[in-house]
Amino acid sequence: MKISEAEWSVMEVLWQGDSFALKSIYTELNKVNGWSKNTVFTYLNRMESKGLVKIDRTSRTPYSANVSREECAREERNELLNKVYSGAASDLISAFLKETRISKQEIERLKKLLDEMEV
Repeated sequence: MKISEAEWSVMEVLWQGDSFALKSIYTELNKVNGWSKNTVFTYLNRMESKGLVKIDRTSRTPYSANVSREECAREERNELLNKVYSGAASDLISAFLKETRISKQEIERLKKLLDEMEV
């Protein structure tokens, strides 16, 4: 399930609640992206065919997320890991830690996580 940046924008709105009317999704995305109502409608329908969005045509608020934020985030992480680091999680983590400042609390949390993962 590859999700584009534009689709991610739509999903960010849908993850904020249970279900929405087109107008409320459009209003939010127009503020952020300047999209027209037709553009939002087109994205929602395309995303339904990809299984990202659920549309209940019998409801006044027919649009909802069909996948969780965590599912999409997992896919994004896996794609980055495989595309850039050939699946080597240690290379990804090493690069991140070298380029990002982290607190002592975060270091301890990472150590604990690694200890818990040992078999």
